[in-house]
Amino acid sequence: MVRVLSKPAGKSKTIEFTFPSPPAREVLLLGSFTQWERGPVAMKKDRLGVWRAGIKLPSGQHEYRFLVDGTWQNDPACRQCVPNSFGSANCVVDVR
Repeated sequence: MVRVLSKPAGKSKTIEFTFPSPPAREVLLLGSFTQWERGPVAMKKDRLGVWRAGIKLPSGQHEYRFLVDGTWQNDPACRQCVPNSFGSANCVVDVR
């Protein structure tokens, strides 16, 4: 799930990404904004087993996925996906 945490006057906003997976040992957020595997964002698990990360993103569309214990996963709450070159799909977040 994705939600806006802050709405500053500028063009960037802090976006919270969440991924529910109580049994997971590690969840990484990767996307066009991290150059995919070059700069993954380590997510932190809350007491309910939901992994969270808040990052600042500029306006525009950004593709992303989660790497859960070494396995690529899409955001179960994402409503917009686009095909990728690996035969699967990337989730899309639109920051306005």
